[in-house]
Amino acid sequence: MTGIRLTAPAPGWAIDADVVVVGSGVAGLTAALRCTAAGLRTVVVTKARLDDGSTRWAQGGIAAALGEGDTPEQHLDDTLVAGAGLCDEEAVRTLVTEGPDAVRRLIATGAHFDTDPESGVIELTREGGHHRRRIAHAGGDATGAEISRALVEAVRDRAVRTIENALVLDLLKDARGHTAGVTLHVMGEGQHDGVGAVNAPAVVLATGGMGQVFSATTNPAVSTGDGVALALRAGAEVSDLEFVQFHPTVLFLGAGAEGQQPLVSEAVRGEGAHLVDGDGVRFMLGQHELAELAPRDIVAKAIMRRMQEQGAAHMYLDARHFGREMWENRFPTILAACRAHGIDPVTEPVPVAPAAHYASGGVRTDLHGRTTVPGLYACGEVACTGVHGANRLASNSLLEGLVFAERIAEDVSAADLPVPGAPTGPDTVLPLVAPEARHGIQHTMSQGAGVLRSAGSLRAAADALEAVQRDAAHDPDGRAKSAEPGVDAWETTNLLCVSRVLVAAALEREETRGCHWREDRPDRDDADWRRHLVVRLTPDRRPVVHRTESAAFPPVQRQPVQQPSVQQQSPVPEAPASLPKEQHQ
Repeated sequence: MTGIRLTAPAPGWAIDADVVVVGSGVAGLTAALRCTAAGLRTVVVTKARLDDGSTRWAQGGIAAALGEGDTPEQHLDDTLVAGAGLCDEEAVRTLVTEGPDAVRRLIATGAHFDTDPESGVIELTREGGHHRRRIAHAGGDATGAEISRALVEAVRDRAVRTIENALVLDLLKDARGHTAGVTLHVMGEGQHDGVGAVNAPAVVLATGGMGQVFSATTNPAVSTGDGVALALRAGAEVSDLEFVQFHPTVLFLGAGAEGQQPLVSEAVRGEGAHLVDGDGVRFMLGQHELAELAPRDIVAKAIMRRMQEQGAAHMYLDARHFGREMWENRFPTILAACRAHGIDPVTEPVPVAPAAHYASGGVRTDLHGRTTVPGLYACGEVACTGVHGANRLASNSLLEGLVFAERIAEDVSAADLPVPGAPTGPDTVLPLVAPEARHGIQHTMSQGAGVLRSAGSLRAAADALEAVQRDAAHDPDGRAKSAEPGVDAWETTNLLCVSRVLVAAALEREETRGCHWREDRPDRDDADWRRHLVVRLTPDRRPVVHRTESAAFPPVQRQPVQQPSVQQQSPVPEAPASLPKEQHQ
């Protein structure tokens, strides 16, 4: 099987590369910089501008054992506890042992972290699940923005070829099933023939998350699950997709608020803020030894329980005791966001509620970022390395992107990648979902597969999503009625694909573990469910869920690929002299 493709025009132009990196967050740009340094012809494709991904929104910081008395072993222990029995220990050990030096290399690239004005030592804070101060931050609460700035500047300084405002559509594969590049659509030109291709034997997915699957999320608008959907259509396996982390403290903007919501970083609690109910009672005391700094799944559940008990739409985060100076110096971004919505944290508690934040699962990889499709790699939030298990430890995400991007670049540089053969046609062309279905998909997911789940809610969600799928394929007379190709239809189709797989996995896992909370199965069941769920799409687009034999993260099976003949080279036309929106840095 060569895979499933979106309905789209044939590529009208193409460029050649050794590796194409899809995404421009910390994972994508780190991979691109390392591949470029190794002498590989590298192309970065990104959906908006280079700095528009999820990385720039990261407030808290990046976790690493950098402080006096801290060790990688302690960082490992905290990560394993947060992962609720499903972390791959080898992957976590790789993260925490290589992490400190990776952060130092990030600093050498140009990132500036907050330091003590007298000693010059990096200032560290705590977040949920960490027993030590090990979170390095920048600009108080603008860590992601600083990391993004430094990496974008480095990419431009090193003249890495980039294509901005481009939605990647599908993976190209040759007759042997090896990666041959990607198709993409350059947006913003007002032309229907903006589809082109980047031909390359290695593709690195670093497309970020899928928070836009839900009505309310901390993720930016570009986070529509494009990478996971592309990988599934290409025949790759995804794992642990049911574990969607809902950040406990997102600024509550009203029951009907949709789209990207302002995050109130866990670092605010790390500095001593308290969670309270409408009566001012600190309800986290006695719930966990770390109280407000318990792992995120525990805090989110406690907030939801208290809201249910009191019939409240939100809880409060009280940090009035910080004082004006600390708010202005340590958390200027959060302070500004709150004030923009009429709330002053200096004088009043901040209303908060959980919202979709981070996908702990994703495209299944090994410790070198290799997926189950030869030549296809993944890193960052789109990937499932085994690091996060059932619940990501706070501020491990930026570190994971950094460490595994470096490992991917090392693997791609060392690999004797074959020249890809001619891309083959797909076995199945996927009908597109009408853009107007997007709101319904998001509402269905929030109601049926949000923080609180049950067999009933998940089955209702599965049925509703299946109806959308059927409606996209045929009208009452049985004629195909796929929506017209375009960015909105492609994104909505990706959202539906990811939603159906997530719901299938959540239905299969009949227990509560980490950030997967089943009201009808409230207990953790290690005997039957300390296992990973692996999902593939069938040729008829059905998600098939497989449970692993044990908690060990399964190995990625690699297929040997033979060198093609000259006649097998790609027939896609060469690029015209000037490509739309392409940046030749």
